[in-house]
Amino acid sequence: MRRVYLDHAATTPVDPEVADLMAQVLREVSGNPSSIYAEGRQARALVDRARDEVAQAIGADPAEIVFTSGGTEADNLALRGVLKAREGEADGIVTTAIEHHAILDTALDLEAHGQARVTVLPVDRDGRVSAQAVARSIDERTAIVSVMHGNNEVGTLQPVLEIGAICRERGVAFHSDAVQTVGALAIDVRTMPIDLLSVNAHKFYGPKGVGALFIRRGTRVSTVQTGGGQEKGRRTGTENVSGIVGLGAALRIAASRRAVESARQAELRDRLIREIRSRIPDATLTGHPTDRLPNSASFCFSGTQGEALVVSLDLEGFSVSSGSACTSGNTDPSHVLLALGLDRDLAQGSLRLTLGRDTTGADIDALLAALPPIVARLRAASGATVSA
Repeated sequence: MRRVYLDHAATTPVDPEVADLMAQVLREVSGNPSSIYAEGRQARALVDRARDEVAQAIGADPAEIVFTSGGTEADNLALRGVLKAREGEADGIVTTAIEHHAILDTALDLEAHGQARVTVLPVDRDGRVSAQAVARSIDERTAIVSVMHGNNEVGTLQPVLEIGAICRERGVAFHSDAVQTVGALAIDVRTMPIDLLSVNAHKFYGPKGVGALFIRRGTRVSTVQTGGGQEKGRRTGTENVSGIVGLGAALRIAASRRAVESARQAELRDRLIREIRSRIPDATLTGHPTDRLPNSASFCFSGTQGEALVVSLDLEGFSVSSGSACTSGNTDPSHVLLALGLDRDLAQGSLRLTLGRDTTGADIDALLAALPPIVARLRAASGATVSA
C-alpha cells in the first residue's frame, strides 16, 4: 500500500540533491571552518556559499545571516538576544496567543525570571491579530514585537507588513517566525519591515537540526551563549558544515520552484477544503478562509478526537496530524485552536492536512474517499449527532 504523506508542516523529506551534497561534504570535508589551513578554508568556503544562498533567497546581505540549530534556537536568540542587548533600557515583549511554543514559552520563561514584561495579544476567529492591537500594546519600554508570518497549525497568514511598519515607526525591533513561509512564499527583507526572521531547513526539504536567524544590520542582539565566538560572536559553537550546506541548497531549490509549486499546492488545498466541507457534515474549517499557507488545510470535526482521526487515517495509509508535531504527546486541545475561540470539545477533534511537492490529485482523491467514513464511524462510536 502506497502511503500518502500529508504532514509537511511537521517536516519535509530531504531533497535528494540536498542529501547528495551533504553526503559529499561529510565524506570529503573534514576541516573546522575556524581553522586557517587548507581544510579549514575549504569548510569556511562552503559555509560562506550557503550563507550567500540563504541571503539571496530572502533579499538579505550575507552578513545578516546567523546559522543556528533550527527554528527554536533562532526564536530564542531573537527574543533573548534583543532583551539582553536592551537590558536596563527596555524589557517589554509583545506577541500573540497563537505563536509557536518556541516563542511563547521563551517569553514566559523570561518573564518568570524577572527579565521581561510579556503582553500576549488575542486573535480573531480566523487566527489573525489586529495590527492596531499591536500598536496599542507598544510602550516606551517595549523591546521587541514577535508575530509569526504563517501559523503552523491553522495556516493563517498575519499582517506582518502592517505590524512591521508600526514597529519601525515606534523604534521597536520586529521579529517574525517565518519557519512555515520561507521557501513557500516570496520574502524580501529589503522591502519588508522585519528586523529578525527565523528560518528552519527541515520545513523546505532540508535537513533537521539546522536553521538561521536573519538579523538586520543595526539591530541590537547579544549572544545568549558563551564559547568560541563563531558567527561573529552572535552564535558561538563550531558550525555544522554539512547541515549548513544542506540548508543553503534546500532554500536555493525551494526559491527556484516556489512560484509554480506553491500555486499548484494551493489549488489542491482549495479543492481539499471545498470537498471536505461538502462531504462531511459540520466540518469546521480552522484558520483564515483565504489568507493562509498555500499547502495548509485544517479542520475540526465535532464528535471526534484528533488522536483517533490520526490513528484511523494512519491505518488507511495516510500520515496526518492533529496539530503541531512539537506537542503531539499532549492530549489537551491545541492552544492555537482555543485562542481562536473554539469550544474545547470541538477543538479536540482537530485534523491538520499539509501538502508537499509529492502530493498529487490522486492523493487528494484517496484522502477524500477515506476520511468521511472514518469521521462518521468515530461520531457513531461517540454517540454524537450532527446536522445533515
